[in-house]
Parts: sequence; C-alpha cells; structure tokens
Amino acid sequence: MKPAPFAYAKARSVAAAIELLASNDARLLAGGQSLIATLNMRLSQPALLVDINGIAGLDRIALTNAHIEIGTLVRYAQAERSPEIARAAPLIALALPHIGHTAIRNRGTLGGSLAFADPAAELPACMIALGAEIEIVGPQGQRAVKADEFFKDLFETALTARDVLTAIRVPVASGATRVGFAEFARRHGDYAMVGLAACAQADGTRLNDLRLAYFGVGATPVRARKAEAALAEGDVEAGVSALAGDLDPPDDVQASGAVKTHLAGVLLRRVARQLGRAAS
Repeated sequence: MKPAPFAYAKARSVAAAIELLASNDARLLAGGQSLIATLNMRLSQPALLVDINGIAGLDRIALTNAHIEIGTLVRYAQAERSPEIARAAPLIALALPHIGHTAIRNRGTLGGSLAFADPAAELPACMIALGAEIEIVGPQGQRAVKADEFFKDLFETALTARDVLTAIRVPVASGATRVGFAEFARRHGDYAMVGLAACAQADGTRLNDLRLAYFGVGATPVRARKAEAALAEGDVEAGVSALAGDLDPPDDVQASGAVKTHLAGVLLRRVARQLGRAAS
C-alpha cells in the first residue's frame, strides 16, 4: 500500500517543531522505521510530517559523572559504536544487537523507539530497568518523566500531540552495577515473543535496586516486582515461581500466554546467571 497524502516540513529547531505540531494534525519523523510502515498501511494518516533530523544537537551523546544523556536522534548503529554507552550504560549495549537488522539500526533512533512504544521492543524495557528519565519539551516548557511513568498503554506514552522527546538520561553504571538481557525471537531481528532486561547493584551476596523489566508480555513493559524480591535474595527458582503473580501475558499470533509465562521463567534463569545470581 501507499500512504495517504500528507504535507512535509523540516523543522530547524525544537521550538519550530512544537509550533508545527501545535497548529496541524502532524506526526514527527525521526528514523521512520516504525512510522513509515504505519503510513504505508494507512494505520496513521497525518496531514503533516514534521522532520526533526535537521535539528542540531539531538544526536549528541554526553557523559557526566552521574548520567549519560542520549539525544533522541542517536541512531541504533551510532549507539552500538559508542564507547560512552558501552561503559556507562552496558545494558543498552547488550540490547542493541537484537534490534532488527543492520539497515534498520542504521536509520532507527533511540528516541523514536521510546516514542512509538511498541510493547515488543527492547529499548522501552531497558529504560525501565535502568531507571532512566525521558526529557520532553512542549508548549509549556521542558519536563522529565521517569521511564516507569512514561509508558501508559498500548502505543501510548506520556507524550502529548504537541511534545517532542529530546533526550534520554540514564544513571551511569558503577563498578557494582550488574546487568542482564535475553529474549526469545523466532528469527534474529524479529520482534521478541518475550524478552527481559535487568539491572541491579551488587552488594556482597545481595542485589540491591534490582529491576526486572519484561517486554512482549503486555501492552507496556512489565516490572516483575515479586520476582525481583526473590531474586534479590538469591532464590532464582522462587523468582521463577513468582512470575505467575507478576505476568499475565495475552495470547497472540506468536505464542499463548501460558507459553510466554514459561519462556519468561527460562529467561529469568538466563539473566540471573548474567547477574551472577544463579544457584550454585
């Protein structure tokens, strides 16, 4: 199929993009790897596409002592090559090779993935596991939204129709930081049937601030809080058992809810080993 007719404008600043969004039935164009498909299938029919690729500074990666700030236009491939991300946000580095294929990673953007909020995508779950903040600029100014509060429902986020997601802020990993990532997909590059992103701070025999974020099991990424409590104490099998109370995945074309819950347990065991918490 071909998209419905639309106008095109290239914004040269965030303020200009907001102005265009405020006065039109418009959508932002970043990497376009999700948006173009929805346009072609006429699932989205905006009157105007606002291209933000010409806005300076939105593809910047900046590292401070406390956070790494990743601009919304940073491409997956750019992030894969970034020594700053590898050092300061190793969970993101683990997840990136699982996203699509090379052509997609060359164009797709980190901010675009979060704004589109596909429930089977890797990065939304990673941001929840990392305790990231999403920087948003709109008509009322700038605000930061915690990743836990950003993803509202199926393909719905805290962004309004007049907002621009400008950056992602992630706490810098320390020597005590432990991360894990795993997913099941029928083929490499396909959307995951089930996936898990995890981050914690090791303290002797404990895992403090453990965050387990599943994707592909609901309308948004899902924190497995009961499993977190068990795994933090080192009991992997109790964590697997607790998933029945954390997850209620729906049946879909890839797998039944029961199969997804089983796979979630398999992933928890794998990620526990990555975190150094598998039973001896």
